[in-house]
Amino acid sequence: MNLADIGHLVQQGRKVIGLSQDRLAKLSGLSRSTIHSLEAGTIKDLGAAKLITVLELLGLQLGATSQQRPRNALHLVSQTASVSYKHGLEPGALASALVEGHLPSHITAQVATLLDEAPLSLIVATIEEVAAASQCPTKILWKHMVQWAHDLHSPRSVWA
Repeated sequence: MNLADIGHLVQQGRKVIGLSQDRLAKLSGLSRSTIHSLEAGTIKDLGAAKLITVLELLGLQLGATSQQRPRNALHLVSQTASVSYKHGLEPGALASALVEGHLPSHITAQVATLLDEAPLSLIVATIEEVAAASQCPTKILWKHMVQWAHDLHSPRSVWA
């Protein structure tokens, strides 16, 4: 569920209990334009505390549940990193490199793409998968990944 989906629920809940946007804004300590943007799905960010306050006023709650990680994350991240290249990144080569900490030159370009563009949740799942298969601690795998990002000058701020 994203903020736009939540905004739609806020609008429905507000209407059910007969509140105007202005009244909900006053009750929650927010501006009417913030409530409007939330309901319209155009708000970019709203802090968790503010969102929870609005939801509680409407008798709604924000919940977190565990997501099932993909079982083939290593394969998926390898595919993602290979889209623009003639030779794909072999999942086994990536796993071996992660465990050893040495980045072979023949996969450097694909790994750079992975570091810069792969969904972060897929990278996390890949680390978990490689750790489970290799018995290598995740802390070591993360250390190698961060070192590669530094060495390859990844512009992605998560690696800083």
